[in-house]
Amino acid sequence: MILMALDHCRDFLHYDASVGNDPLDFSTTTLLLFLTRWITHFCAPVFVFLSGTSIFLYSSRGKSKKQVAFFLLTRGIWLMLVEILIIQPLWDFNFVTVFLQVIWAIGISMVALSVLQFLPYRLLLFIGMVIVFGHNLLDKITIVSPFWESVTWSIIHQRNEYPISNHLLFVVSYPFLPWLGLMILGYSAGRLYLPDIQPAFRKKILRITGMAAILLFIFIRLINHYGDMHRWAIQKTPVFTFLDFVKTSKYPPSLLYILMTIGPALIFLSFSENVQGSIGRKVIVFGKVPFFYYILHVFLIHSIAWLAFFATGHSWEDLDFIHFRDGSLPYGSGYPLWFVYAAWASVVIILYFPCRWYSVYKATHKNWWLGYI
Repeated sequence: MILMALDHCRDFLHYDASVGNDPLDFSTTTLLLFLTRWITHFCAPVFVFLSGTSIFLYSSRGKSKKQVAFFLLTRGIWLMLVEILIIQPLWDFNFVTVFLQVIWAIGISMVALSVLQFLPYRLLLFIGMVIVFGHNLLDKITIVSPFWESVTWSIIHQRNEYPISNHLLFVVSYPFLPWLGLMILGYSAGRLYLPDIQPAFRKKILRITGMAAILLFIFIRLINHYGDMHRWAIQKTPVFTFLDFVKTSKYPPSLLYILMTIGPALIFLSFSENVQGSIGRKVIVFGKVPFFYYILHVFLIHSIAWLAFFATGHSWEDLDFIHFRDGSLPYGSGYPLWFVYAAWASVVIILYFPCRWYSVYKATHKNWWLGYI
């Protein structure tokens, strides 16, 4: 959750983002800018994986399969609507574009899991493995027409955008199939956290699985044939060659992208389980209220971007509410990377306080709607 704010600060505040430069494009990026973007690749897959784990733990607390199905169905639909009706306007301050992004992908995956969770555990685990390891076989399938077949395929596996009219653009950024596979694997991993599982055994399994994922990533990446649409190549320096090696596809998340992020995350999870101290307690606050934090952080970063824009001598008339993914800020209105990091630190510090309040509120109240926010 904390790393995610760094990427979004870069989206709103960095100069390269304002002029459309890709931080992973070697012709325009720098080492620090590349790493600023790359490190945040861990956010979405870990969040989706652990969402699956939390769903399993929710189902293990005396809930029937029907109760779990109802919760997943309603919360999934709620998240899909929130993506379009709340989060998108917060990002862009307009209704010109409809982006189906990570919250949408989590929502539609929950809807699918509301049905799939009725399957036997081993069969469900098998399905998750097949999706994660096999979905790249679908990479070369493209459907451009008829329209509704193309949109359906885009929602499943092919990122695409559709100009509906001169004033409406529909963009599928997060095709959900591989995210569903990852959520299923997270759901399956939830068994490691049942009360009868010894912590030492759980940590051992997490480390072995994490290391296996890393080694498998290196092996498949070296072959350079399957698991990612982007093939790595020798670059101008050894450093950039290494960066190209770890530059994997997120839209949709490739097998190598998943192995590269989930492997280290599992190892980190095994070591961070018993973290003590004030810093650990503060960091955990954000994880207790992820949706609440997500909404607030978009609003706060957008506010900082506006304040910086007006503080540099611009006026309200200089804002641009027509173009998408720039949050109403005009072309070229970004700032240096150090400013992005300063804004990131400010966002995390400021949001700690409302998140701490809300985490206490959730813990001390049992209202049904708290499970949706």
